[in-house]
Amino acid sequence: MKNRIENQTFDMERSLYNIKDTEVVNCIFAGEADGESVLKECRRIDVNDCSFSLRYPLWHAKKFSLKHIFMDDKARAPLWYSDNGKISDSEINGIKCLRECKNISVNGCKIISPEFGWRCKGVKISNSTIDSVYFLFESKDVEIDNLNMTGKYSFQYMKNLTIKNSSLDTKDAFWHSKNITVENSIVKGEYLGWFSENLTFINCKIIGTQPLCYCKNLKLINCTMEDTDLAFEYSDVEADIKGKILSVKNPKSGVITADNVDKIISEDAVMKCNGKVVLRGLANCTEPLEKCV
Repeated sequence: MKNRIENQTFDMERSLYNIKDTEVVNCIFAGEADGESVLKECRRIDVNDCSFSLRYPLWHAKKFSLKHIFMDDKARAPLWYSDNGKISDSEINGIKCLRECKNISVNGCKIISPEFGWRCKGVKISNSTIDSVYFLFESKDVEIDNLNMTGKYSFQYMKNLTIKNSSLDTKDAFWHSKNITVENSIVKGEYLGWFSENLTFINCKIIGTQPLCYCKNLKLINCTMEDTDLAFEYSDVEADIKGKILSVKNPKSGVITADNVDKIISEDAVMKCNGKVVLRGLANCTEPLEKCV
């Protein structure tokens, strides 16, 4: 049976340091002492209906759950070096939430946290809203479903990521990423996916200027594009686009099939570019670039 700590206020440094097998319920972590690391090195704890206004509350935590939690912007860097945790139905406003954590699930949360999720592994995010800068930087083995994300510079240097049923309003997303699949989602932002490898979009809407340049093994399956100009420069790409692309520039290799392309640019290339652009009504054309239209 777990111990239970209920209806208390803690503000001293390491107030509940290394507690084990404990339920913490309806407690407040705030006060004049302004102590750090209140739940550091905790083990097998459930924290429910609590609020946090102190720095570094859960570092080196293992096998924990947080439910109905509120962390204000004073709860800086709330979870670092922690593993096997669940965060649900909570609101987090502290900068740098999740750093070098493993096997963390986030469900039903509202999060505003610049630098969220750096160098993590095995993160699952679902049914949540997140506003972040450099979101999930250098993380790997991540699964996302039904996320509404806003911010900048997301998913950079990531490996092994799947995203489904989400809306991403970001820029410079997926730069230098590897092994990424995005399905049934809206991706809005400038300079999408540059220098990526094994990046796949399925049934997605892509919005914004100069997307998907310098990519290796890029695939777009049954996607639409909006306000996308100067797309696919120096990329190895296979793309099936429903509707119109504003302009395509110097694809390195592969075939881009679309219903309409306003402009095809094949000039000033710094490398050999043999990519083809094919309109759906001219699918049998084997000539490169503008000769196919």
